[in-house]
Amino acid sequence: MASSKEMGPEAVYPDLRGKTVLISGGGSGIGEAMVRAFARQGARVAFVDIAREAGEKLEAELRAEGHEVAFRCCDITRESAYREAIEDLAKTQGPITVLINNAASDTRHTLEEVGSDRFDQLIAVNLKHAFFAIQAVAPMMKEAGGGSIVNFGSIGWMTGSSGYPVYAASKAATHGLTKTLARELGPHRIRVNTLVPGWVMTDKQLALWVDDAARELIRRSQCLPGSLEPAHIASMALFLASGASAMCTAQNFVVDGGWV
Repeated sequence: MASSKEMGPEAVYPDLRGKTVLISGGGSGIGEAMVRAFARQGARVAFVDIAREAGEKLEAELRAEGHEVAFRCCDITRESAYREAIEDLAKTQGPITVLINNAASDTRHTLEEVGSDRFDQLIAVNLKHAFFAIQAVAPMMKEAGGGSIVNFGSIGWMTGSSGYPVYAASKAATHGLTKTLARELGPHRIRVNTLVPGWVMTDKQLALWVDDAARELIRRSQCLPGSLEPAHIASMALFLASGASAMCTAQNFVVDGGWV
């Protein structure tokens, strides 16, 4: 499958300079691409990840380049710990006015093998943290006069993919969360949208799931040839965070090469 890593000139969003952006799961994959993209825009980037080594390495690299980046190692499934991390990052980086709820896990599982505890764990990593992160930053956005929240969905449940029923249910629920909170927070000029990636060629996906059969499925399913890369998703995140999308809310923005 041909690569589509070569992209056009990166768009510049001057209003992102100096804004504080919080990104969950920012240590690798799509999250890392977004951390880098927002840092290059001059944003004050705060990010969390459970992978300490990867997060600290990325933080150090971007700080050495002169970017304002802060990392906290955090298990986002522990509500109190995540809230403490958010409050701490807001003190160091400034009140958060852009929230990117990216963290998730598409670990494969079957109907038969999931018990109550495993179900709760999957919901926590794929849905619950987003709700409570929004709850934590909404007052900051209201005080600032507005903000942008980007929840991450998935085309997996849209296409009826099998192998991860609780993950799929969580991502479908994320779309509902976006819709209702866009209505609730809209009067405060807080926009809430869902960014919906297709099958993105992260290191994790390439290592675990992408074989020749998967590449053939992608080739048949996408309208556009080539691979979907983390940078393509980061470009949409920048748009949704910026004033360029000022009247966009309660919507699904699908970046999947034309799969769905």
